[in-house]
Amino acid sequence: MRRIGIDIGGTQLRVATFEEDGALVTKASMPNDHTKGPAENLERLACAIEGFGIDYEGVGIGCPGPLDFSLGRILNPPNLPGWEGFDIVRWFEDRLGCRAVLNNDANVAGLAEARLGAGRGLGSVVYLTVSTGVGAAYVLDGHIVGGAHSCAAEVFNMVVVDRPSVRLGMNGGALEDQASGTAIGRMASERLGMPVDAAQVFALRREGNEVACAVVDDAATMLARGVCNISCVVDPDIFVFGGSVALYNPDFVDLVHKKARDLVLNPDTLTFALAECGGDAGLMGAALLV
Repeated sequence: MRRIGIDIGGTQLRVATFEEDGALVTKASMPNDHTKGPAENLERLACAIEGFGIDYEGVGIGCPGPLDFSLGRILNPPNLPGWEGFDIVRWFEDRLGCRAVLNNDANVAGLAEARLGAGRGLGSVVYLTVSTGVGAAYVLDGHIVGGAHSCAAEVFNMVVVDRPSVRLGMNGGALEDQASGTAIGRMASERLGMPVDAAQVFALRREGNEVACAVVDDAATMLARGVCNISCVVDPDIFVFGGSVALYNPDFVDLVHKKARDLVLNPDTLTFALAECGGDAGLMGAALLV
């Protein structure tokens, strides 16, 4: 039977229907209206699902964290103001009369890559997304490892260097503060004396700009340390890289791989791949939750 995948974003709400083999059937999207509460926004998704006019097994929901997976509750995501403490699973089950399952956006994208993308056929998959922030998922034997408190694979806060905290609420020297697209833009802007974003930094790097080269090299070092730390704990078959920074700059991922080989215990088994599921990975993975 078909499954519904929902992707809750700070700016956009998306919903799609998939066959059991992961084939996309139909899809819809709409803005997340921050002048309205979660129930009013989700009602539009529910109406879209009813408009599909199909039978389905259940609804999987991918949403930015922090979340409580077991309770099906959104806690306090910074990019979903007004959604704090919302029981999203209960809302969908009451509204649609079907089973609903919640997990965070990085985890569901990782689940899609593990089952249908670059990690398919492998038992132990770590998915790393490098874009505005740094997120991760750990999928073991086709299932997301969420941890006892829904915090497994929250590598954004992993300390990789002894540096002061840049963002309130995050560890000093945390991976996201040192290796995300936001961090790359921030560090380059400070050293260049003008505002630039990550895309501009990588363009300058391709032109041989010394500051851009140094900033990207430092970010690669931080990511390599993160890979080493993860490898020491879970020793995955593969690291799958997604997110705009990784996918638009595969040579950056190659640099991370080169640096990480110098850190891990068994460099010959360290395998990297780029994500294959594209922009619908979150929707695909959400549907797989059902």
